[in-house]
Amino acid sequence: MPNYDYQCQKCDHVFEVFQSMSDAKLTDCPQETCDGSVKRLLGTGAGLIFKGSGFYETDYRSDSYKKGEKKAAEASKPKEKKESQSKD
Repeated sequence: MPNYDYQCQKCDHVFEVFQSMSDAKLTDCPQETCDGSVKRLLGTGAGLIFKGSGFYETDYRSDSYKKGEKKAAEASKPKEKKESQSKD
């Protein structure tokens, strides 16, 4: 359930309400000394976050990032030494 911001048209009181998307919009200011009407404000909303298996931060990386990471991984691997065995 989202949070909605409201502002009173009379006293400019701004407040936030946690309510369901199907709930009716508020119409009256909650301040005891005010009898003004309120207006729902447009908010930026929360960022979309995918959670759970199958959603990874690296799934949507650019090709240039992937190439750079591949080069960095190859450079950090230890080089294999070829040991020559001498016959006695």
